Amino acid sequence: MVEKKPAAEKKAPKGVNKSAEIRKVAAAMKEKGEKPRPVVIIATLKSKGIEVVSPQVSNVLKKMGFRPRKRRTSGAGPKAAATARKASSVRAGDVSVEDLIAAKRVVGQFGGADRALAAIAALKRFES
Repeated sequence: MVEKKPAAEKKAPKGVNKSAEIRKVAAAMKEKGEKPRPVVIIATLKSKGIEVVSPQVSNVLKKMGFRPRKRRTSGAGPKAAATARKASSVRAGDVSVEDLIAAKRVVGQFGGADRALAAIAALKRFES
């Protein structure tokens, strides 16, 4: 049978508001120009004898207005994800906004719409 530790051992020293301490450390880091990260805040508070957990720190930082970094999916950059979304959401024959933006870049590279259309027509003849 596993013995549970009394709740008093897990708590911070009496009279300490953990959320307030997290806010103090985060504000101090922000003044120094550092980004407040839960790992750093947990280590700082642990040295003061205050034990906090990562979800608690993350929630307090979120309420303070600090948002976590956006994570990328592994192996796929932002362009690959946009292309995958575009391919899945566009029906055959429809033109999306991304397609129009790409066409505008191509027209700019060719020096005008007429030259771009002529190049596309020539390409089409070669494909046949």
